[in-house]
Amino acid sequence: MKLAFTSLLFASCLLMSCGVYTFRDVSIPADIKTIKLHFLENKARYVNPQLSPRLTNKLQDKIVGQTRLTRTESEDADWVVSGYISDYSVTTSGISSQQVSTNRLTVGAHIILKDNKTLKDAEYDVTKSFEFSATQTLQQAEAALSDQIIQGLSDEIFNRLFSNW
Repeated sequence: MKLAFTSLLFASCLLMSCGVYTFRDVSIPADIKTIKLHFLENKARYVNPQLSPRLTNKLQDKIVGQTRLTRTESEDADWVVSGYISDYSVTTSGISSQQVSTNRLTVGAHIILKDNKTLKDAEYDVTKSFEFSATQTLQQAEAALSDQIIQGLSDEIFNRLFSNW
């Protein structure tokens, strides 16, 4: 009993200290075999030119690497995923001594899932926020947060498309 409690405590501390949570509970109907992913165009007011191609590539890699689906270029694919980057904005998120200390970059995407098997479409809005010091310019923050933005937003989109939680 004491060993089980200690093991559980250790596992909890390990997860919490790393800040890494992975969910591999991919839920795809058995009759879905193919997927087409359109380029995710950037329609936000502020356009980061690297975001669309990097996000699209990361999402494609994630789908191929973590699902059994076969990627195709055919519009007749079982699932067709399209969408666009809908938000890329900066707001103040922290004030210290009456001065801005932290800013928040919010990146959002609108995703459309067309299911050619059931002839039903689903639409999802996904957002992810990233904090950065107010002493940094947006360009400096983008350079520092670039990988986090791509990873975080692709994870959010993937989980929304493929996980039932």
